[in-house]
Amino acid sequence: MPELWACRAVVFDTDGVITDSARAHATSWKEAFDAVPGVDPPFDQVDEYRRHVDGKSRLDGAAAFLAARGLDIPYGDPDDPPGTDTVCAIAARKDELFTRVLDEEGVDVYQGTVRLLLALHGANVRCAAISSSRHARDLLTRAGVRSLLQTVVDGNDVARLGLPGKPEPALFLEAARRLVVPANDTAVVEDALAGVEAGRRGGFGLVVGVDRMDTPDSANDLRQHGADLVVGDLGELLGARR
Repeated sequence: MPELWACRAVVFDTDGVITDSARAHATSWKEAFDAVPGVDPPFDQVDEYRRHVDGKSRLDGAAAFLAARGLDIPYGDPDDPPGTDTVCAIAARKDELFTRVLDEEGVDVYQGTVRLLLALHGANVRCAAISSSRHARDLLTRAGVRSLLQTVVDGNDVARLGLPGKPEPALFLEAARRLVVPANDTAVVEDALAGVEAGRRGGFGLVVGVDRMDTPDSANDLRQHGADLVVGDLGELLGARR
């Protein structure tokens, strides 16, 4: 297993790794799901968000949670307006709520990640960000880190290229392709279980799990899904530089 600083490229997830936006996503999902008839008890925006929704596209996440609850709701059409009648309508409602939160509250960035990005930039290590969200480029620009990334692969690219979502590794592999660095010489940095699993499936040289939850089971969950090492903050990796 190579160390991070031996890799030629690093691909970062966006929500929960670079930007502190995972909570806004979880809150938006909760409001959207709790309005759906039959969702009782209410959506758990910590455990259920992490296991069924985090790291996935809106449609995949909505379908996964509803299936886990045993709710048989028509899939609908991707152009369905926000509502509760179809999976697509619920996903559209979540997107509407998230956009409102983003406009009202903005986005914070993890300073440990910024320090790591600056150090990697200074060491000529190529960096990319990926996200299943169509909002990723806007988030990264608002966070002031877009210039530190050579490329971004987001939900718009997923739709345009027909890329399968996490835990399939397609987003990460597309980022590595754009960076012109093979996967086995690239590190993946993820906080979502589905994303860590995608990094392992993709044959990446190093998979770093970021444990933002800091619970007795959260770090172990990341390791079981394929993380080579787990840190609470990416600033910790600066001390490992040689």
